[in-house]
This record gives sequence, structure tokens and C-alpha cells, in this order.
Amino acid sequence: MTWPATHDELESLGQAIVAGAGGAIDSYSLMFGELTLNGPAARIVEALSFLRDAPDCQFNQLIDLCGVDRPERAKRFDVVYHLLSLNLNRRVRLKIQTDEDTAVATATGVFPCADWFEREAFDMYGVFFEGHPDLRRILTDYGFHGHPLRKDFPMTGYVEVRYDDELKRVVYEPVKAVEWRNWDFLSPWEGEERGFAIPGDEKASGEAPK
Repeated sequence: MTWPATHDELESLGQAIVAGAGGAIDSYSLMFGELTLNGPAARIVEALSFLRDAPDCQFNQLIDLCGVDRPERAKRFDVVYHLLSLNLNRRVRLKIQTDEDTAVATATGVFPCADWFEREAFDMYGVFFEGHPDLRRILTDYGFHGHPLRKDFPMTGYVEVRYDDELKRVVYEPVKAVEWRNWDFLSPWEGEERGFAIPGDEKASGEAPK
């Protein structure tokens, strides 16, 4: 297969994968020169093993694993696996769907590097991975509430963290509304002679702003 792969080459690869995966991968799509595979979440380990071991695939590197939040769906999360075959010079994307309560089988038995990727997906989206050896937060603090990359997560978060000088420790408090400030955008430097004034010139000249 040439690189970048042609549309016909990707089409043939997608058909071969769906035909050979025995239902673990049940459909594919082509967009922007990239091949995306889809399959049932319950068979994710089987799908990944097939993509790694099949002679025509040899996707033996998991490059990334991430989540996508689509809260309008009953199964609101996509779990996306990005795979690379150095031997055959190919890339592929595998997607499954799950909801807030249904765990996805861990991929660490197929790709050990999935360990931290799955922890990140759990931390940011709240996706559970059954059988993971150490599923805990990895980017946020242990006492953090919520999952920051969900689309319904508030921009200000739920709690704020500060150091209390009296207690001599870090404390967590509910987020407080930030007061509006009167920002001073006037320049403290004098502008060049240009025949007209710009905001900030009066600071250098001592004139009161108009």
C-alpha cells in the first residue's frame, strides 16, 4: 500500500477488515483520506486483537485512546482508538459507543500502553474500563468533582482550590462568582506625533481622559 493510501486501497482494507473480524468490527467509513472502523463495545478486546494480529493488518501500536462526548445520544460517549502499523505503513481509527454506566473492557491486555490513556478517558469523561489494573484520576486532583471534558461540565468548575494561611493547608471551596473589574486598558507610554490621540496618550501628558 502506498502512502498516503488511495481511496480504493482504504476501501479494500475496510472491506477486508469487516469481512475478517467476525462481527467484532461491523462497519467502516472513509473521510478526508482516513479509515474509521466501528464495532460493538462488548467485543472491543476481540477487535483490537484482530487488528494487531491479522497478517493483513499488523496494527501493533496503539497511538492514542480518547473520548468524545455526545450528550444528545443515549450512548453519549465514543471511545476512539488510534492504531498504527509500521510494518505496512498504515493508520486506522476504531470507534465504539458506551454510556455513563456501562464499563468498557480494558485494552491493557492487548496494548499495555492503554493504561494511562484509559485513566485519562476516565478522568476527563467518566468512562469506566473494566479490568483496568489501576483506574484512578491522572490529570485532576484526587478530590476533584466531575469530568472536565464533558460538554455539560461548567466552565468555572464546581470547586476552587486555594491555600489557607490560617489553616496552613490547601482547602476546597464551592466556586464563587467572580466580581466584574474595571480594567484600565490605557497605555502608560506616550504615542508618537501622529496628529491625533489614542487612548493612553493622556497618561504621558498628564491630561485628564476625555
